Amino acid sequence: MLNMLITEQRNPNTRNIDNITTYEMLRKMNEEDKKVALAVEKELQNIAKAVDSITERIINGGRLIYVGSGTSGRLGILDASECPPTYGTDPDLVVGIIAGGPKAISSSIEGAEDDIEDGRKDLVSLDLKEIDSVVGITASGNTPYVIGAIDYARSLGALTIGLTNNPDTLLSKLCHITIAPIVGPEVITGSTRMKAGTAQKMVLNMISTGIMINYGKVYENLMVDLQATNKKLIKRAQNIIMEVTGISKEKAVKYLEETDYNCKLSLLMILGELDKKNAKEILDLNNGHLRKAMKALKL
Repeated sequence: MLNMLITEQRNPNTRNIDNITTYEMLRKMNEEDKKVALAVEKELQNIAKAVDSITERIINGGRLIYVGSGTSGRLGILDASECPPTYGTDPDLVVGIIAGGPKAISSSIEGAEDDIEDGRKDLVSLDLKEIDSVVGITASGNTPYVIGAIDYARSLGALTIGLTNNPDTLLSKLCHITIAPIVGPEVITGSTRMKAGTAQKMVLNMISTGIMINYGKVYENLMVDLQATNKKLIKRAQNIIMEVTGISKEKAVKYLEETDYNCKLSLLMILGELDKKNAKEILDLNNGHLRKAMKALKL
């Protein structure tokens, strides 16, 4: 079955890659990488469906859980780990799990992906609920660990989404929604950390970013729920306040200090000419969604 997968085929464009100049080698890689965005573009409808479906569940108390092995698992963990600092989410809202456990994040534990039961067990350990959403990430679409996790998630009624780089896979048969950017054979045969991994990263960026926009974590194109936990993010928070309101840095800092560097609350106080208590009440009434709060104030 392995040799039937598109991601395992030999790429005719790179058969001589070991016998050309370094520049030509890199040019061939670049030419192949250009195909990735086009492959993702063909899946935009499915990605949009996934974003809307996951957002609805998160609004009602669900979580987003990424499941994968090897490169795919690491990409899920990377995407999940960026949500709290960027969007101020609870660390338990978006979670990534990988075959082989935490040690597999930095060290290759290749055999772990073959255990279908471990996929189920890892979701059991997270106390998976029907309201949750599970995204199984596997280039082949057949990785046992991911299949086990998705099969268990489906049995509970959780939303299941498959992210793969091959058509008509076992994963697609199990999932409610399948996202399958077909990037073709890899530059190095079977090295799915390359084009397949790049496509997966692009899709995961879209999924998490789309959810956070819909969830009210973004105003215009600014990350107004960021956690100002270092000098760079403190400066970014100040810049956001100045950019939106036009006030001075000194005034921006004053408002941010009053709100413990809560950008959304600071912005609503400034734009709505409200004190902290009233601004917070209005934000809470609108589920923390700044644009909805501003519409309520007719701003």
